[in-house]
This record gives sequence, structure tokens and C-alpha cells, in this order.
Amino acid sequence: MKAWIAFWNILKKDMKLYYLKPPNISWGIIFPFAWTLMFYLRTQTPLDIKGLLPGVMAMSILFGTTSMLAVTITFERRSRSFDRLLLAPISLNLLLLAKTTGAIIFGVLNAFVPLVFAALFTDLAGIKGLQVLGAVLLMAVTSTFLGLLIAVSVREVFEAQTLSNFFRFPMLFLCGLFIPVSDLPSILRPLSYALPLTYGVDLLRHAITAAGRLPPGVSFLLLLGFSILLFSVSLRKVKEKWIY
Repeated sequence: MKAWIAFWNILKKDMKLYYLKPPNISWGIIFPFAWTLMFYLRTQTPLDIKGLLPGVMAMSILFGTTSMLAVTITFERRSRSFDRLLLAPISLNLLLLAKTTGAIIFGVLNAFVPLVFAALFTDLAGIKGLQVLGAVLLMAVTSTFLGLLIAVSVREVFEAQTLSNFFRFPMLFLCGLFIPVSDLPSILRPLSYALPLTYGVDLLRHAITAAGRLPPGVSFLLLLGFSILLFSVSLRKVKEKWIY
């Protein structure tokens, strides 16, 4: 019980200090609009809102989770508050979950901002709600654990942001958002299927437009596998740097 009280207090502190700030909330609203405007200016045709939703939701999750977590943990490492948390009577697994749950919640909320606004302009009947929720949650978890791995691998905030972009932008262009994976050069396709965002975007397309290419069950399992792998590697890095 004491461990879960500690979990709740760490989560509550992070939400209050980092996530529930007006700039972050406004950023979560403005970001989807900016990407939608970019697509409109690129095509100069009437917007296919349902067709855009999977990409905009995926980008909102990816940038929201990795940006926030990389900053919060790196900042706390510099101030040594993260070191003090490691001394708390709570298991390392539960501690890292407490530090990442806020980013997961932030990513999920970011993802549903464009969905809410899309409902004002188009009919969203036919969308598979449970599949959308599952895809969003798994994408938020996977992206958050990627941010965690980046945060525990560097020392400075600018290093975390630079390393985040090293992963984020290649994923955007190789996951099928802008160019279908089948149209990529054959040498790049294996790399596309090694990226978790590829499966998240495909899941959302299945649920929203029924245009996914992969079986949803396979995508769910692979996203779950990516989450476990990223968390395990992050856990090992923390143990190597601070515990042993």
C-alpha cells in the first residue's frame, strides 16, 4: 500500500509541475492544427479529415510523450531530485512506471484532441472505438518508454531533445504517414517494419478508415513487444548508472 501511495504522489507531483501547465495544454491543442494546416497547404485540396486523423493522432502522441519525458527526467537528473527518488522505499520498476505514467496520460489526451475537433466537422460513424483506444494507449506507452530510454541515456536537456529528433523524424517519414511503406525503396522497408510507429499508424488506419495493411492483432502484439523491450533496456541503464 505504501508503494502505491508513493506511486500516486510521484505521478501527482509530475502532473502538477510539468504536464498541467497552460503552455503544455495549449501546445497539445495547437499542434494538431499545425499539422492539419501543413497537409492542407501541401495538397491544396479539400481535407479528408478521417484520412488525416491517424497521422495527426500518431504525431501528437509521439511528439507529446517524448518531448515532455525527455525534459522532465533530464531536468530532475541535473537537480539530483531523481537521485533522491531512487532512495525512496519503492521498487525501481514502480518508480519508473510512476515517472512515465504522466507522459502516457499526456500522450493519450493529446491524441484525442484532434479526434474531438474532427467530430465537429465530419461524421465519425463507423470508427472502431475500442480499437482506437487500444492503439492510442499502446502508442503512448511505446513512445513514452522511448522517451524514457533517451532521457536516461544523456545528461543535458538539449542532448535529450537532439537525440529525440534523431529517432522521431526518421520514424515520421518511414512509418507510412507520408509515403506508403510499399512505395518505399526496398532497402528501407525492413527499417520501416522495425519502427513501432509503423504499427501504431496502421492500427489507427484500420480503426478509422479500414485502410490498414497489417492484421490488427499482429500490430497490437508488436507494439506490446516494443514497449516491454524499451522499458527493459531503460531499466537496465538506470541500474547500471545509479544502482550498481
